[in-house]
Amino acid sequence: MSSQHRDLSTPDRGRLPHHREMPFQPPNPSTPTGEKIVRRLREELFIWLITVDATGTPHTSPLGFLWDEVQSTFLLYAPQEDRDRLEQIQQNPKVGLHFNLDMRGADSFILTGEAKVSMDDPSSDQVPAWVEKYQAFFSQMGLTIQQAAVVVPVALRVHPLTMMASF
Repeated sequence: MSSQHRDLSTPDRGRLPHHREMPFQPPNPSTPTGEKIVRRLREELFIWLITVDATGTPHTSPLGFLWDEVQSTFLLYAPQEDRDRLEQIQQNPKVGLHFNLDMRGADSFILTGEAKVSMDDPSSDQVPAWVEKYQAFFSQMGLTIQQAAVVVPVALRVHPLTMMASF
């Protein structure tokens, strides 16, 4: 390999983002970091939910979500057919929430929290903020927002406990 070409097979250790874990605090949109976090909480369509089964094996799946600023919780809707994941949450409510990373790993954050199936939340098609956020997405998939509510009928609430960020 020529000395003029960088070896892209190994990461540049000097450029890797530094993550630090801290107790979760609701983001303060008046700070640059808080503003970035709030923007992602409002604009990103999916978050990766990480649960752990009885053998300790982690399982991930992308789910639509809303950040509920009033309750400082995440509202997610899951398919009823995902009984294994719902049982995992009932057996061990500790979960992870992970946002997609860009190729540099910049502006990434990972949350830990406690999840529960919520009987208090309405169907997703009855949540105005959900409809506003997801109507175009489901329309592109050929579904009405009411059909989508049938596909993902189980409301989950996640109360964040810690956050690891690289902002």
